Amino acid sequence: MDIIRGEDWYGRDLDGLEFDGVEFIDVDLTEVRSTGATFTACTFRSVRFNVSEHTDSAFVNCTFIGCNFFDATFRRCKVTGSSFSGCEFALLTVEGGNWSFVDLGRAELRGVEFTGVKLREADLSRARCAEAVFAGCDLSAAVLTGADFAAASLVGSDLTGVDPAEVGLRGATIDERQAVLLAEAAGMTVVPTPS
Repeated sequence: MDIIRGEDWYGRDLDGLEFDGVEFIDVDLTEVRSTGATFTACTFRSVRFNVSEHTDSAFVNCTFIGCNFFDATFRRCKVTGSSFSGCEFALLTVEGGNWSFVDLGRAELRGVEFTGVKLREADLSRARCAEAVFAGCDLSAAVLTGADFAAASLVGSDLTGVDPAEVGLRGATIDERQAVLLAEAAGMTVVPTPS
């Protein structure tokens, strides 16, 4: 495995570059820009992604350990099968893309924004998602046991399979369709309002 250690890539343009099986250790990727870059089975340890922007890039089956994503933006990126451990996500913005099968278990996701993101079968168990926005996302078959979405907005997201008894939803904002789905998941029978 190639190792890139302790390098300062501040503000670099990584458009179209490909990395396969590379280990990045203590690398500064602050304000990096990538369009169409591909990272396959790479490992990122203590890497700073602060204020970086990634568009139409892929991070497939990658491992992120102790990384900082402060104010980072991912647009239409493919992050399938990647895992995150001990990372910081303050002000993270994700717009579109495929984050299916990612492992974000126990992640601190307070205040992050996911819009139109595919999160099928993602692991968000025990994730702390208070005040986060998951708008129009596909959360079907996601693992949400013990996740806390207090005061979060889930409007327009697919919550099929969500067990409201296992997820913290106090103060969350949902739409009417989701309200019916969650009521039925809680064992209630929903009837139409008499006209």
